[in-house]
Amino acid sequence: MPTPDFILALREKIGHDELWLPGVTGLVVDDRRRILTVRRADDDSWTLITGILDPGEQPAHGIRREVLEETGVRVRVERLLSVEAEPSKTFPNGDRAVFLDTTFLCSAVGGRARVNDDESRDVRWFARADLPPLPKRHSEVLERFFDGASEPWFVGGPEG
Repeated sequence: MPTPDFILALREKIGHDELWLPGVTGLVVDDRRRILTVRRADDDSWTLITGILDPGEQPAHGIRREVLEETGVRVRVERLLSVEAEPSKTFPNGDRAVFLDTTFLCSAVGGRARVNDDESRDVRWFARADLPPLPKRHSEVLERFFDGASEPWFVGGPEG
């Protein structure tokens, strides 16, 4: 995955020290309630669409941008699903980061799902029963969505 230029500039100053970064995730649903997923080029895993916000970028704008850049699908952001800090991550080059992720429910409104950049090896719509294994956090978001949760989820909130 290409590292955004602003992160490369920060890394020149701080090396591999841990960065606190704003991330976004999109649970993109079509009119048949299928879920849009990508197969990542870096580790071959299937995930929901994710990305890093640019400096000053609003989260809803960021997820619309990320979905379009990665999949060619245009979306409408419907609502907030969750906000949570992910565990610290160390990348193969030694860089460390913690992402504060904002996850949104998005409806597909146009475009055609396809590999649209070098971050993904595959892009597909899946019915719930046919979803490939996803990261735990993504599976939990999907479970709450399909269970009909209407309130955003966050650690320490009403659910825990």
